[in-house]
Amino acid sequence: MSTERPPYLDLAPLAMARGQVRLPGSKSISNRMLLLAALAEGVTEIRDLLASDDTERMLEALRALGVTVTEARGTNAIEVVGCGGRFPVQAADLFLGNAGTAIRPLTAALALAGGRYRLSGVARMHERPIGDLVDALRGLGADVRYTGKDGFPPLEIFPGKLRPQSLVRVRGDVSSQFLTALLMTLPLTGCATVIEVEGELISRPYVEITLNLMARFGIEVGRDGDSRFVLPGGARYRGPGVVHVEGDASGASYFLAAGAIGGGPVRVEGVGRDSIQGDVRFADALAVMGARITWGDNWIEAQAPADGRLRAFDLDLNHIPDAAMTLAVAALFADGPSRLRNVASWRVKETDRLAAMATELRKVGAGIEEGADFLVVTPPAGGVQGAAVHTYDDHRMAMCLSLVALAGVPMRIGDPACVAKTFPDFFARFASVTIPDAIPVIAIDGPAASGKGTVADLVARQLGFRLLDSGALYRLVALDALERGIALTDEPGVTALATNLGVTFSAGQTLLAGRDVTDAIRENRVSDASSKVAALPAVRAALLWRQQAFAGHPGLVAEGRDMGTEVFPAARLKVYLTASAETRASRRYKQLIAKGLGVTLPSLLHDIAERDARDGSRQAAPLRAADDARELDTTSMTAEAAAAQVVSWYHQQHS
Repeated sequence: MSTERPPYLDLAPLAMARGQVRLPGSKSISNRMLLLAALAEGVTEIRDLLASDDTERMLEALRALGVTVTEARGTNAIEVVGCGGRFPVQAADLFLGNAGTAIRPLTAALALAGGRYRLSGVARMHERPIGDLVDALRGLGADVRYTGKDGFPPLEIFPGKLRPQSLVRVRGDVSSQFLTALLMTLPLTGCATVIEVEGELISRPYVEITLNLMARFGIEVGRDGDSRFVLPGGARYRGPGVVHVEGDASGASYFLAAGAIGGGPVRVEGVGRDSIQGDVRFADALAVMGARITWGDNWIEAQAPADGRLRAFDLDLNHIPDAAMTLAVAALFADGPSRLRNVASWRVKETDRLAAMATELRKVGAGIEEGADFLVVTPPAGGVQGAAVHTYDDHRMAMCLSLVALAGVPMRIGDPACVAKTFPDFFARFASVTIPDAIPVIAIDGPAASGKGTVADLVARQLGFRLLDSGALYRLVALDALERGIALTDEPGVTALATNLGVTFSAGQTLLAGRDVTDAIRENRVSDASSKVAALPAVRAALLWRQQAFAGHPGLVAEGRDMGTEVFPAARLKVYLTASAETRASRRYKQLIAKGLGVTLPSLLHDIAERDARDGSRQAAPLRAADDARELDTTSMTAEAAAAQVVSWYHQQHS
């Protein structure tokens, strides 16, 4: 059986969201519980443990360290036999993937364990800072060494000459996981210790999770606000018997946002007003946007505002950095620009989430202002666009961006398997509470100068639909190739241009890499070149998704040469326009003369005949009428009359 990760997942346009979802266990709670159970005395049964890549990395590490871990009462319940603060195995090489909730606390625990260990992860983990934690541990006499770049994993740990300190300092403005690692492991020294946090403590709710779980395992931590934490001397962890993992509050954010965007109600079960996770406060942020929120002891429910429109916001989101990513996507549906402040920690997560979110939201049409620690999202003036988005091997990017489909546009999610880090069956759960939207599409095909562009524009205006001039995409690729000196027969080279085409259609203009090329792509040389590049199968495949992504509310009129046969085979109405070659040449002649271009009628007639032959005989999607298309001969018709006929046919089918 193949274990390859699928390269993408296509999400259909979504009309609404409604239903309920039982959340998987919290990653933050799962990995903390696993380590505390391993360090404790006695046996701990952990129920509803999250099954994900991150928890698998922690389980693998604990087993490699000699901790006995067995399944109990089902696949989501395990028993951990605690080692009383000393790992049985004193030498191990641990691979921890991209699990920050595993590598940070294990680094601290192993630095105090008196053994020799190596800790590594994926390439991105080796870019995530750990220097402030290592500095604090070295201050205690731990021997922790970098094997790559200073301040970052991978690490080697050797037996050190531990000097337990009554005062330990650590920065709090890079990652709260540094403080969490020290809180969880310094009790192993047996000495009373004060931890002072330097700078602002970010992600405070995650520290609250740590303190709450430590108390469940028998150690109460004193504190003075968020800057001073007091660990008692002589304290030991004791297994509490049976513990339950709450549902993932960060994961809840996607479904609550779906309810607020897609009408709702959507209810998440597994977290509620009694949750120990700070990310449940995401629901409060949705309430600021006007969403209707209802709370239960173990559930939260979200619905759209009574008037259906979410409000823009300006919020400090330091306390919910992971869930704040979901708000960046929700901002697409607001009534104005929204500002997400104090989210600098995004830059040191699974990817640089600030830069990644800015890049991907621009693809769907949003206006973006990106700062060192903030993001401003302005909803697209012309409506959200479908897009193929990159997810950077980051589970939260994939889950957040799925919500864009609720704008009634298709979305292609790159590397969907990355959600396995925390929510392996996310897309199945998402599908269970969303309803696909049947976007009406009118496909208008026909040969060159048959009137497709003019008729399609008139039909789109009359129906209020979006308009796709598919030929413009091929013309843009052709223009780009001509300007770059790439041979039109160089299929790999031209396909690379098509794949990375920086095109924007705005206010009647066509922009290529920000440059207005509206007139340039209509030049004769470009028209001829576009026909040649359109015959390349790899180019057509590269542009297929970009064309399909134009479908969106309230509908789409798509014109070209294979709209009804290849791009939108399920279009509600398919029309094949035709006209005599002489009529088409005459129309093109008038267009070009009006633009001051010197052409002759005989030459245009010759060009049209050649193009008809080339388009009809090409291997990739040859020009032909779809089997279920209505043919319309426009030889003796005005464009207005042809458009009226198409609109009449549409209403007949739509009624």
